[in-house]
Amino acid sequence: MKRIDKAKKIGKILDNLYPETPIPLDHSSSYTLLVAVMLSAQTTDKKVNEVTPSLFKHASTPEQMSELDVNFIQNLIKEIGLAPTKAKNLKKMAVQLIEGGGMRADWNYLESLAGVGHKTASVVMSQWYGIPAFPIDTHIHRLASRWGLSKAKNVEMTERDLKKLWKKEVWNKRHLQIIFFGREYCQARHHDLNDCLICCWAASKKRKIFEKKK
Repeated sequence: MKRIDKAKKIGKILDNLYPETPIPLDHSSSYTLLVAVMLSAQTTDKKVNEVTPSLFKHASTPEQMSELDVNFIQNLIKEIGLAPTKAKNLKKMAVQLIEGGGMRADWNYLESLAGVGHKTASVVMSQWYGIPAFPIDTHIHRLASRWGLSKAKNVEMTERDLKKLWKKEVWNKRHLQIIFFGREYCQARHHDLNDCLICCWAASKKRKIFEKKK
């Protein structure tokens, strides 16, 4: 089966399972979404949602965040992975936003902020500003490979491959649908590809044998 045909079939399955795609990270503004996504690196969304209420109680705006001591910020997010680095970046990012005039839908601007990479900027651009983007994390990268949609060695190449398979209009929801499916049906470990709603037909025989040996 060609990749484009796989993508169409997978798209139908995902649309049926997840007609609605709520953002899994709690937020109330473009800024709090940016902070939440930034904190989610190497940390579960669940853990981020447990930490951000106390953080946003003290700092739900760049102005408030910039006034906090880095050690205080770190203490608020200490349960999050890479907390020391993220705390420093949160304060620096807040200062940069204040100097830059606040949040705005600008790729170069967002990616220039401390602790904000392309994936984080993509989430904010797509989920807050509604601009077509296809944020790729390690989970989507893994599923794209598992399903035979991409042979890319890195997330940047996977992003290019998936953007070619689906129209721009569905990028914003498709990346969330893949994340939801991965969590519910297609976990990284102890997953039988033959019993998976998508892997059973999309994964190659070689891939099934490889993962069975893991």
